[in-house]
Amino acid sequence: MYCATCDSDEQHRPLTADEKTWLRARTGRRSVDEFFVCKVPDCRNVRSGFNKHPFAPVIRVPLPD
Repeated sequence: MYCATCDSDEQHRPLTADEKTWLRARTGRRSVDEFFVCKVPDCRNVRSGFNKHPFAPVIRVPLPD
């Protein structure tokens, strides 16, 4: 999947339950099931399956505690 932040094809994964809760609070959206996070450790950019750049400015999932 293409990552707009990395400007290259990178592996992405679905959000965890905690990340979904965080993204709902951050965006105000009721459903965030369509989003994925870039697996590059310094990136963690959020994108949907169809939209490479769904948020302006970019939203990055914080590292777990």
